[in-house]
Amino acid sequence: MTSIKPILLSLAMAGFVASCGKPDTKTPETKSSTTETVKTETAARKITKDDKFTYSNYDKVQVTHLDLNLDVNFDAKVLDGIATIDFKRIDPSADTLVLDTKGLLIRSVQLFNGDEAEVDSSYTLSDADPTMGAKLTIPLNDGTDSIAISYRTSPEAEGLQWLSPEQTAGKEKPFLFSQAQAINARTMAPVQDTPAVRHTYSATLRVPDGLTPLMSASQGEKDENGEYHFNMPQPIPSYLIAIAVGDVKFKAINDHIGVYAEDYILDAAAEEFSETPQMEVANERLYGPYLWDRYDLIVLPPSFPYGGMENPRLSFLTPTLVAGDKSLTNVVAHELAHSWSGNLVTNSSWRDAWLNEGFTSYVENRVMEELYGKDRAVMEQALDMQGLKRAISEAKRPELTHLKMPEDMKHPDEAFTLVSYIKGANFLFFLEDRFGREVFDPALKAWFDDHAFQSVTTEDFINYMHARLDPIDPDAVTREEINAWVYGPGLPETARQPKSDAFAKVEAATQAWFEGGNIEILQSDATAWSTHEWLHFLNGLPEQLSLEQLNALDTAFSLTGNPNAEIAFAWYMQAIKHDYEPAFAPLENFLMTVGRGKFIYRLYGALQNNDKADWAARVYGNARPGYHPIAQRRIDAILEG
Repeated sequence: MTSIKPILLSLAMAGFVASCGKPDTKTPETKSSTTETVKTETAARKITKDDKFTYSNYDKVQVTHLDLNLDVNFDAKVLDGIATIDFKRIDPSADTLVLDTKGLLIRSVQLFNGDEAEVDSSYTLSDADPTMGAKLTIPLNDGTDSIAISYRTSPEAEGLQWLSPEQTAGKEKPFLFSQAQAINARTMAPVQDTPAVRHTYSATLRVPDGLTPLMSASQGEKDENGEYHFNMPQPIPSYLIAIAVGDVKFKAINDHIGVYAEDYILDAAAEEFSETPQMEVANERLYGPYLWDRYDLIVLPPSFPYGGMENPRLSFLTPTLVAGDKSLTNVVAHELAHSWSGNLVTNSSWRDAWLNEGFTSYVENRVMEELYGKDRAVMEQALDMQGLKRAISEAKRPELTHLKMPEDMKHPDEAFTLVSYIKGANFLFFLEDRFGREVFDPALKAWFDDHAFQSVTTEDFINYMHARLDPIDPDAVTREEINAWVYGPGLPETARQPKSDAFAKVEAATQAWFEGGNIEILQSDATAWSTHEWLHFLNGLPEQLSLEQLNALDTAFSLTGNPNAEIAFAWYMQAIKHDYEPAFAPLENFLMTVGRGKFIYRLYGALQNNDKADWAARVYGNARPGYHPIAQRRIDAILEG
């Protein structure tokens, strides 16, 4: 469907490189004043390699800029073209550059000294590991400072999902979107695929007519050659490189925030997320200026496996957030908060994932309190604490409930549990409670300021907070308490126990209904419940519910097929547990049309554990082609036990 055949294009560009010099890898852009504050060098310290999930020799050579020149080929389901990489030598004697790849077809490698081509280089590609992919080793000459790699992705790349027109809302045009976190950038391009390395990037894309390409960068207009150009002048880790191509439209919310989406959901999404500017103001008031120029959102097709992904300048969102009442916009607050915690200051390895996700969950809750008041913030804390306690009880081993993840993690996905998110946030709540907001807020803002555009470790944060906070109040916390939070299992005794007055009323109404047996007792209260109150109610239903009681609830409140995905999910979990048959046909439709991992992983797990394995396998067999490759891998493992 593309206008230029990708193989011929790559060969033609390879010839151009050989005869005329290195392609221009810098897309022009007028930098904003905030961009001038970018810190491209980390604090003076020895660089040590402590990320086991990368082959790259980033302690010796580090990528500084990546330029992509690619065809987006929907027919072959591949990205095809050239990656040009600039780098610096940390070790002056380094004579190889080692990159991460997974499923990439490498056609050729060329070395450059400045703008002058040196030679076509030899290279070695190791045997592929199922998790890590293949190591690409490129010998360097003394003067080499950049390379150009002609390559092609695999149609099965885990970081890319290619949707047919039938899998989109419009049913007429295909859709592509990426998901590079945690280690899937290597399925999209040859990179140093570790959060320890930050680099700028630019891109030139060619896409089929009628489709709009977007990236986690400045959004490019189509030029006279039919190409789109993108530029990210702030240094980011490779997992934040993102691409989406589809039949999407744009609607502005204000002068630098807007929404992209398929036409069917564009207006609803823009209305749902209309309070994003207020979220930005709250973040800036607490933690300093937004340093990424624009902030846009894109609502992806339902197969997107996450609630959101914090790609800078362009957060990816699931359509399940468009509930019609702004009740689920805490996910938008979360992705925006990543512009400070995660994107601006980044965990240097996935063992430290809580530095991204725990910090962001904390900032998210503070922003929700700023916008909607303490009652909503406390309700969200209480729901999160319920989920955290469940996650801790289900952990395969105690080490996976530490904030600092164990060295023997098998896959970075093991770090992305509610431990990193909610235990991490509660560690910061603990520090806030002990020191007080008047002390802790300026310290956290200073942490973001002093480490902007750097990758950091857990120990960096602990040492920073000790140095800043101990002189103010040396008796506020002990080293033992800190160690219990960071390096200890489970939930420390010092954890905050959020109490919601609204939830207490829900519990009283639930008890009155359960003891009295009359659904009208519940109806008088439940008609005014928020989504958060409904979730607390559904998650806390008594174990001994009868089918008659379930049917009464369903009849009174239309829980089966509820349009709010969070409420529907919580109800379906109860339906599975109690074998409530009327919910299973709508549950099947939910599993066929929703790809968000937060929901489908637990639903399939519940089916597997409640004697519904055959039913789950049948539904999954039909639903699997529409799920993202990441979701397929996770559910395959669940159903295989």
